[in-house]
Amino acid sequence: MFIALFIILLIAWLIGWVAFHVAGGLIHLLLIVAVISLIIHFVRGRRTI
Repeated sequence: MFIALFIILLIAWLIGWVAFHVAGGLIHLLLIVAVISLIIHFVRGRRTI
C-alpha cells in the first residue's frame, strides 16, 4: 500500500513540478509525503496476520 502511495505521490509531484512550477512549495510537500510513506513502508516491512 505504501509503495502505491509513494508512486502516486511521486508522479503527482513530477507532473506538478513540470506543469505548475509556480506552486513550488505545495509541490515539494507532495514529494516529502511520498518519501515519508516510502520510509514507513521499509521500516514496518511486511506484516503477516
